This record gives sequence, C-alpha cells and structure tokens, in this order.
Amino acid sequence: MNPGTSASLLHLLQLCSPSLPVGAYSYSQGLEAAMERGHVRDEASARAWIVDMLDEVVARFEAPVSWRLLQAFAAHDTDAVSHWTDLFIASRDSAEFRAETVQMGYSLGKLLPELVPQATAVLALLAAQPELPFPTALAAAAVALDVPADEALLGMLFSWAENQVLACVKSVPLGQVSGQRLLLSLRPQIERAADVARSLADDELCNWSPGLSLLSMQHEVQYSRLYRS
Repeated sequence: MNPGTSASLLHLLQLCSPSLPVGAYSYSQGLEAAMERGHVRDEASARAWIVDMLDEVVARFEAPVSWRLLQAFAAHDTDAVSHWTDLFIASRDSAEFRAETVQMGYSLGKLLPELVPQATAVLALLAAQPELPFPTALAAAAVALDVPADEALLGMLFSWAENQVLACVKSVPLGQVSGQRLLLSLRPQIERAADVARSLADDELCNWSPGLSLLSMQHEVQYSRLYRS
C-alpha cells in the first residue's frame, strides 16, 4: 500500500469511527420506536429492519445525496453544494430527524477547522450554508482529507449500518456476537446500496417512507426512550 492510499484509508477510518464527536450514538433514526412496537425484537427482525431501511431509504435518497455532495465539494461547485444541502434538510419530515442531522452537521462543521485548517475552499463552502446537515459536513470532511469518493460513500454507509446494529445490541437486546454477525452479513447490502446511489438519476431519488415518518413522530412522545430519534 502506497503512502497516499494509507493516508486516505486512515482518514476514512477516523471519519467513520464511533469516537467521532458528533453524537451519532445518541440517535436510532426510528429504530427505537420500531422496537417499542415489536417490529424489531431479535436478530432476524433487526436484520430485516436494517436491510429494508438500507434498500428503500438510505440507498435511494440519503446515499445518492451524499454522493452528489462529494462530487460538488470536489468540484468546488457552490450552487450544487447549496442545492443538495437545502434539499436534504427539506427532506427531514419529523422534528427529530431534522434536529438529528442539523446537530450532527453542526458538530462536525465546528470540528473540521481544527482538523484541516488548510482546506480553505472546503471550509468556505461550509461556512456559506445557513444550516449544515450531516451529509454535507461529512462529504466536506472526506474531500478535505482527500478520501476518494467511492471509499467515502462506502464508509458513510458502513457507519450508518454500524450505528443501527449498535442500537440493536443495546436495546433489543442482542449479544455482542450476534451484533458482529449481523454487521458482517450486511456487506453485500452495503455494496449494493453504494452501487444504487451512484447510478440513480436526479429525478429517481426518493425518500418516500411514511411508516418510518410515523414511527419518528410517535417517538417524539414515547414514554421511555434511550435515543433522541
């Protein structure tokens, strides 16, 4: 492995690490509400939930938007960054989903100048956004750290899947072995989601998931909960 490849891999691992101080661990993205209602109750149902979310929501909207943001930051395309940033924020259809992405984006946006102060063009694009959702901040970080777009997209997808699995380990609950077995089994679905995200045309993007939206709204008033979404 050459030094440049090693550096980009290490940067990607840092961006996808659960220790990245953006608060991802405090959100379940509707999963806790699904557990409360019995939709997710064991390893099999947890895997079914994650795969459905990955195939029907993440691969068809969140990942394609992230892919476009990666391209936009690499090209220093101000209009494209603003367009996809605004679209992503507008797509958050519950108070919790919107608060989640804005809080995580804000946290990473505050961290980036400390990590890559030399990335002035990328930082200027970030500063121009009235609000900063997490996919925008993460795409900016990947470009600022010279992480190739294909690898960055896979890393984003893996990080999302890992957070879902960790929520299941803590709350279903699943054992650590079950959690790792589940995460390993998701590799084909993660790769497929990346392929879909890269292939969709702009007018094919879709985040239609009314059941998930309802679960998110119900979670806002759920009596007992560990997560913020």
